Amino acid sequence: MRAPLFAHSPFVPRIAAAAFAVAAAAVALAACVPQGDPAVGPGPFTDDFDRAELGELWHNTGGPYELRDGKLHIRGARNKPLWLRRALPHDVRIEFDVRSESESGDIKVEVFGDGESKATTDSYTATSYVVVFGGWNNSTNIIARMDEHASDRAVGPRYPVVKGRTYRLKIERRGSVITAWADDHQLATMNDREPLGGRGHDHFAFNNWDSDLWFDNLRITPL
Repeated sequence: MRAPLFAHSPFVPRIAAAAFAVAAAAVALAACVPQGDPAVGPGPFTDDFDRAELGELWHNTGGPYELRDGKLHIRGARNKPLWLRRALPHDVRIEFDVRSESESGDIKVEVFGDGESKATTDSYTATSYVVVFGGWNNSTNIIARMDEHASDRAVGPRYPVVKGRTYRLKIERRGSVITAWADDHQLATMNDREPLGGRGHDHFAFNNWDSDLWFDNLRITPL
């Protein structure tokens, strides 16, 4: 019986090499995809940023995030979030210190997103709840369900960010209600009858447009 014509073909090594390259690329891509990240818990997760590099714990989608003087610094991310590679539980408390060195305030984070989304144009629709303290030139505090410009966003009372002041921000979700505070001042609250959750809606990110922000002492506690 004759061997198949391709058995000794010079193209076989090339085909095998190409297949290996494709498989290796698939493995590398999978390693970069945040889905499947370990869950936060059972105890609190913390990050004090007291090191030289962000490391594999964080997924930078393209913003100029850096660690400086033991803090996370960002300015001009243009809605390219820094995603934490940990999956959030449904009910959770997220706390961190933050200070803005811009008169515009504009402190922004995302909660319950997909862990990889970013802006590709000036228009950006998130996969998460967007929490903004001192947005729109320090005039508004909001919680938005994916679209921070939508009419259904929850708007809190005016409470502007003071330049140079360090705040302890806290965000909690219990059931369908998500609430944000700066120190003991409630910024906004939203009751979402169809709350974001599960795969694709289980990650936290720091975000930013153009303000000069400094973050520290992140603590995430399952509730």
